[in-house]
Amino acid sequence: MVLGWETEKIVRKYYGLPPLTSLAVFEATARLASFSRAAEEMNVTKGAISRQVKALEDELGIRLFIRDRNGVQLTAAAQDLFAEISSSFSQWSETIRTITTDKPEESVTLSCTEAFATLWLIPRMSDFSRRFPNITVNYLIPDKVGDYRNAEVDLFVRPANGGWPNESSEPLYDDVIYPVCGPAFAERHRDVPSSLIWQLPLLHLDWIVPNWPSWHDFLQSNSIAHKGLRGQRFAKYTVLLAAAAENQGLALGWNAMVEPLIGQGKLVRFSDLAVVDPIGFCIAWSDRKPLSPAAKTFQTWLREQARPQSP
Repeated sequence: MVLGWETEKIVRKYYGLPPLTSLAVFEATARLASFSRAAEEMNVTKGAISRQVKALEDELGIRLFIRDRNGVQLTAAAQDLFAEISSSFSQWSETIRTITTDKPEESVTLSCTEAFATLWLIPRMSDFSRRFPNITVNYLIPDKVGDYRNAEVDLFVRPANGGWPNESSEPLYDDVIYPVCGPAFAERHRDVPSSLIWQLPLLHLDWIVPNWPSWHDFLQSNSIAHKGLRGQRFAKYTVLLAAAAENQGLALGWNAMVEPLIGQGKLVRFSDLAVVDPIGFCIAWSDRKPLSPAAKTFQTWLREQARPQSP
């Protein structure tokens, strides 16, 4: 006997669900934020994806996606649906993996920024590996803020800019921000007073996180009047710090990130100006996905590592 459409109809009738194929198409499209990329992943045409999404919208009586020049974005109603479906798929995957292996793999998937992983976390991971050799930590580095909510993620270290729906979070550490640069740049400009620091070549970051401090905010917090701020712009903080270390300009340094580089002599602190980081980082996890023992172990270790930072 071949199980096909009739079997799916029985499943739909019993659970009151839309077609499972449509739900899978919706999950892929929402996760990838693109009809085209969903079609590539599922090895079908873009038209097939559009038809499945349209059929699901008709059955549910709601609009699921808003098209824009960068792809598609979920509507407010669809965000809750995606959270539930992706969480369910993730739990199914974990259950199947558990029952089909003699010894379940102990692994944790962490989502965080590239800068946090490179500058803060990775240098500490040898301690975790030594103490917990049976736990593997996988990394998901998002290109945009919404990607932190990927269903595969157990824990995410994200900017602490407000609470997100259906999650728990706690602050990771307090931090301070101050100017840093390469040793040669500091030597060339050692006579520049703090009040004129804005006239130096500044390195600017195009943050993906709204309201993260900029040079304008930093100067304003220190009551320094300034005019136009010149300098290069960067999309990644790690690249910006590399440019600062090569004496190309002055960067804003988050102490937790730049302290190791200062210790190695690659960067130096420039002036006594400083502000408290108004956003910071937090550890977060989904309320819809119970933390595994391995994830709880990693969570506890992160807390231990996040001791108060001093400039």
